[in-house]
Amino acid sequence: MNDGFSPRLIDLAQEFREALRLGVYMFRRLDPEGDLTAAQLSLLSMIEGAGLRVGDIAKNLGIKVPSATEQIIKLERAGLVTRQPDPDDSRAVQVAITKSGHAAVESANQRRNAMVAELLQGLRPEEVDALAAALPVISKINSSFQN
Repeated sequence: MNDGFSPRLIDLAQEFREALRLGVYMFRRLDPEGDLTAAQLSLLSMIEGAGLRVGDIAKNLGIKVPSATEQIIKLERAGLVTRQPDPDDSRAVQVAITKSGHAAVESANQRRNAMVAELLQGLRPEEVDALAAALPVISKINSSFQN
């Protein structure tokens, strides 16, 4: 079932998905001695703006609400997030990041960026250029998926 897409696009989609899957595995293994797991860092990064409802966090992480709530409780106990009533819906809870949460995300990102930079250092200059050129396309795909 390819819905009329060209074989080239289907093959590219497969390769892209596989590269992303392996990339996710790689990033989950970065910084094993860090204080935050990859899932916790992802959750904290997701709510850095205005915060999100628990249901939206679960949806974005691809998990069920009880699992998201469990992660949120752990982060709340660590002082990295707060839960408060949603101003638009009194039945819903909104999760917001604290100053300590921002600091933890910044610290983890600095360590992880250094680790990835070390990996990128092994690339040839034309490979670095190709990666840099691909990032806006990947961002466009991500944006279209989120909307």
